[in-house]
Parts: sequence; C-alpha cells; structure tokens
Amino acid sequence: MIFEKLSTHDHEQVLFFQDKSVGLKAIIAIHNTVLGPALGGLRMWPYETEEAALRDALRLSRGMTYKNAAAGLNIGGGKAVIIGDPAKDKSEALFRSFGRVVESLGGRYITAEDVGVNVDDIEYIFQETAYVTGVHEVHGGSGDPSPFTAFGVMQGLKASLQRRFGNEELGRYSFAVQGLGHVGMKVVEHLREAAAKVFVTDIREENVRRAVDELGAEAVSLDDIYDVEADVYTPAALGGTVNEHTLPRFKFKIICGVANNQLESDEVGDEVERRGILYAPDYAVNAGGVMNASLELEGYNKERAMRRISMIYGNITSIFEIAERDGIPTYKAADRLAEERIAAMGKLKLPFRPAHPRWERP
Repeated sequence: MIFEKLSTHDHEQVLFFQDKSVGLKAIIAIHNTVLGPALGGLRMWPYETEEAALRDALRLSRGMTYKNAAAGLNIGGGKAVIIGDPAKDKSEALFRSFGRVVESLGGRYITAEDVGVNVDDIEYIFQETAYVTGVHEVHGGSGDPSPFTAFGVMQGLKASLQRRFGNEELGRYSFAVQGLGHVGMKVVEHLREAAAKVFVTDIREENVRRAVDELGAEAVSLDDIYDVEADVYTPAALGGTVNEHTLPRFKFKIICGVANNQLESDEVGDEVERRGILYAPDYAVNAGGVMNASLELEGYNKERAMRRISMIYGNITSIFEIAERDGIPTYKAADRLAEERIAAMGKLKLPFRPAHPRWERP
C-alpha cells in the first residue's frame, strides 16, 4: 500500500523514524529534488492514525515541490511530520533527536518551521544540524516567517485586484479573512492600514476581539463568513473551505489567501472557474515564507528577501496569463507553470556545486 501511495504522488523517498527514548515518531517525505535539495517545514500534530500522518506528509511535500518551483526557487519539495501533541509532547531531546535524523540525510532534506513548531523548537534542531532554516536572527537566520508570508499574500491580493478590477487600490474593496493566526492577523493589519473594509472570524475569540478592538475589523461568526458581502475571500486557516457546500453561498469575486489546499477538489476548482470567481492559487500566494527562508541557504539579507517576495505579484500575474492563454482554470495554470520549470531545469546538465559554507561541519 505504501509503494502504491508513493507511485501515485511520484515521491522520490519517504523515511520513517522512531526514538522511543524521547517519544519521537517522525516521517520525512522527499517529493522531488530536480531543482535542488528538498525544503519544507516540520509539522507537529496529534494525528489520529499513522496513516493520517503519512497522508499529510505526502500531500504537503508534493505541494512544496510546486510551491518552490512556481516561486522560482532552486530547491525541491519535502515535508516532515512528528506525531504528537505540541501542547504537551515537546521537549529539547525530541527536537534534537529529530535534528540528528535530518543531519543523517546529508542535505537531501532541509527542514523549517510549520504548524505546531516555533522558532524555539528550531533552535534545538539547529544544535544538531545545519540543514534547517528559520533559525533565530542571532545565528544569521530569518526568524519568524509569518511577516514575510503576509507580505507575499498582499502581493497576491494586489495582483488579483488588478486582474479582476483593473486597479490594486486595497482601500476600495472589502475582504473576508477567515483565520487570525500570525499570518492572518498580519494580513488584516496591512488591509486596515490601507483603509479596506475587513470582516474577520476565528475559532479563538481573543483573536477576533483583538482584530476588532485594535484594528477596526468587523466580526462575524465562523459559519457566516461564507455569506459576507465582500469582494475578496481570504482563507487563512484550514484547507478545503472552498467546497460544494460553501461555494454556492459565495458572493465573492476573488479567492486569494494564506491557507494551503483551499479547494476541496479539482471539481470545485472547475466550478469556481465556471462561476466567474478569480482564484489566486494558494501555494503561489503563500510562498513568501519559503522564499524568505530559502535565502538562509545563500546568506540571509532581509532587504533581498523582501525584493524576492515582491515577485509574487508577477508570479500570480503569470499564472493568470497562462490560464487565459491555455483556456484552463487558474489552479491548473499554477501547476503548469511549476511543471514546465521542473521539466526545463531537469534537462540541464549542471556541474557539481560545493555545499553552502553553513553546511560544512568542522
């Protein structure tokens, strides 16, 4: 069954690790390394089954291949998951053990922060391996990726407005932001600074109160967000919120947000197209975090990172143009952009490149 799953998703390698002494159960999925070593975050989650953890690792690692390729990065796609509750199962020993696992792969996989993992956890991993991004600034890293992801989302929103309305004046439009985590809240801040009308919802009432009291957003219930009379739907929480049940309720003209896997299925993506709603593909919009982190592999510079992330505007525009050129939905156009780049680069006969100095162990 496992090899059948691998062949379906075209993964190069999937590794399972266990360290009973620290309670580590981890899966690292390496999807594609044509463009370079596989980079993708580490997610810690209390999966109900091991199969669910594997399914998440396979799905997310494939998504990283497409995200990194579409973003124009010279890195492949991978993902890691740790089975455990981040609220009670974290320890220094667990993350250092995971760091040794990453080190043993010799650079085929580079890890980073994801759901359930923060910069403090990354610090422990960094003590065992140099193949990690998102380390603290004191080590020459970029730290918390959320401001960079949010900045990239703003580029996607502006490109979408330009495509749909012929201008990118945020203050002229209204936005329904679903999810107020680190990135979602930062997006709301940017929108309100531009005087845009913003509706918000979140499972945490304290986040909603902050958005209302401090930022001037308007709160709606979790379910009512799909019925809001707004121009843009900006999902920033769970995936699959654009589905056969919610889509008929949409009055939005644009879908552009942070969350991964926003479309529940390809069929839903086709229906979005039929309804005339402009969809900005999620992994192209939310690539700011990985674009920022990837610069740690070259020697981090914040100004250079912001310039790179600003390219998301052009990437989204290119996707819209491919969709129009080929007569396909935008979600397919994003995949086509990524696949064409991987295919083109895969034909190159590249010379040997020495490892980055940070990866050279004494």
